[in-house]
Amino acid sequence: MINAMPVDGIAPDPRTREPADLVIRNGRVHTGDTARPAAAALAIRGGRIVAVGDDQDIAGFVGTDTRVVDALNRRIIPGLNDSHLHVIRGGLNYLLELRWDGVPSLRTALWMLRDQAGRTPRGQWVRVVGGWTGEQFAERRLPTVAELNAAAPDTPVFVLHLYQSAILNRAAVRAAGLTKDSVPPPGGQIVRDHAGEPTGLLLAAPAAGLLYATLGKGPKLDEEQQVGSTRHFLHELNRLGLTSAIDAGGGFQNFPENYGAVMKLAEQGLLTMRIAYHLFPQTPGQELDDLRRWIGMVRPGDGDEWLRLNGAGENLAWSPADYENFTEPRPLRPDPADSELEAAVRLLLDNGWGFRLHATYDETIRANLDVFDRVAADGGFPRGVPWFFDHAETVSETSLDRIAALGGALSVQNRMMFQGTAFADRYGAAQASHTPPIRKMLERGLRVGAGTDATRVSSYNPWLALEWLLRGRTIGGRQLASAENRVDRATALRMYTVAGAELTGEADVKGVLKEGCYADLAVLSEDYFSVPEEDISHIESLLTVVGGRIVYAAGEFEGLAAPLPGVEPSWSPVAYYGGYHHTMFPSPPSGVNQAQSVVEAAAASEEHRQWRIVRGFADDNGASAAGEVFDPCFVL
Repeated sequence: MINAMPVDGIAPDPRTREPADLVIRNGRVHTGDTARPAAAALAIRGGRIVAVGDDQDIAGFVGTDTRVVDALNRRIIPGLNDSHLHVIRGGLNYLLELRWDGVPSLRTALWMLRDQAGRTPRGQWVRVVGGWTGEQFAERRLPTVAELNAAAPDTPVFVLHLYQSAILNRAAVRAAGLTKDSVPPPGGQIVRDHAGEPTGLLLAAPAAGLLYATLGKGPKLDEEQQVGSTRHFLHELNRLGLTSAIDAGGGFQNFPENYGAVMKLAEQGLLTMRIAYHLFPQTPGQELDDLRRWIGMVRPGDGDEWLRLNGAGENLAWSPADYENFTEPRPLRPDPADSELEAAVRLLLDNGWGFRLHATYDETIRANLDVFDRVAADGGFPRGVPWFFDHAETVSETSLDRIAALGGALSVQNRMMFQGTAFADRYGAAQASHTPPIRKMLERGLRVGAGTDATRVSSYNPWLALEWLLRGRTIGGRQLASAENRVDRATALRMYTVAGAELTGEADVKGVLKEGCYADLAVLSEDYFSVPEEDISHIESLLTVVGGRIVYAAGEFEGLAAPLPGVEPSWSPVAYYGGYHHTMFPSPPSGVNQAQSVVEAAAASEEHRQWRIVRGFADDNGASAAGEVFDPCFVL
């Protein structure tokens, strides 16, 4: 079953006793294995790597039914592992969302919105949920309520901007039931006009509960569509070289009902990413009851290599959680936080459960460590269970030493790439230069996984996060991180591969390409180790393999992966725009990228048409007015 690509030097041998299922050769393999860091070929059987080396090393594994793929001298890396991704929740909603991730201008974004509103059926919403910021646009600003009203006068539009705000058009204000008498939850603000009516702008001040509760009022996909949506989202992540993720739970993600889609895909053998998930108590005051119920249902490690429980979190109780809205002051810790966290931690430790814990600020981390010290004083912590802090933007060196002493780890994300300007404006450039202090974490020998915190804040594109680890710039190009706080390419990649496997106890089988490990890898569009740093965020995978199965193929490898079922509902924004919007893809564009180029051209055309209509040069249908003389140098 030799592939139709060049395979000089490889010939199938019918006498091969244990042939490989898949051989990938003629590649520049970065194995991540210090014993053998580089190779040219891999042989895969039964979902695992059975040989690493050159053509001679793998020739004996090529039988008549072995698929041989020529990597055409492209860079091959271990599959990426996002250590903090809301992949389960993101999958449930992916096909409902218009993604502005990577869109270069507000003009294009608004054209996409207007176009999508035209095909969205009555009763449905157009929603833009995370992955973008005004800094990425050429216009360097957010859309206004008036622009949303003009783009979609009748279709509800909800646009979420980071953890900071949501912008709704007039139709969405009505659909969400927001009125003059609406009372926001604590920490939220409804902006009102002079008559007291909601304008369409909602603010997190500092809590995002109002934003998420309003989003939750929109229509949802049915169960079967949620399965399809999740499958398409995983395929989108495969496009970017992701093969694993640690799901961080999240608000409005109840167990077990909201885990049904990934469970069904796992049962059918259709998962294309490995997911280790955490359980997140949803109701303040009910956290211990939720944890006790789950402890009676499942245990960490339950599942298989594709879908398994990793512990509790990223919230164990609501009161100790801080917020990550840097446009607002750091929130004060409420009185019951320490006792509620201690009760949850003791319950988990007594039952052998590890956990992850959301903590943005050092003040929160210090208070949490004080709780852990009290538990440790009577022998109750950490009892060998894995635990780690998420985010840790302002963690101090003293706190890092305490984390190390208690056997903890860390998971950091590129939230500063999206929120760094707000942080620097509030806390100063000096503080921002080492936020989070990644090099200080690594110097202490701490395990530090990397990720995105997508999909409601940063984009799920891992190459943005990898570029941020190297460059320390915001998405708008503002330099934040000092040279002393940036890492090299190999270290960043290790944080996105090996470290994630360590956080789930899978370092013996995942994160490196060596014999006996999972056959999870990506063949890249450009060489991560030599492409200019500013182009790292434009890398994609051209061939993604998970468990020895080709799950994504594009470019020269197109057709090697099984096709996905069609997008359903058919009006989904993903059917028209895809997901992450690459605009500077250096290799020949795929079909999706070509379509997105057409979107940009159409946006420019639409802007020009509106310009002509306003000035009387064309009617509402765009037809030229009689006697039109068009010279932009003289007609303004």
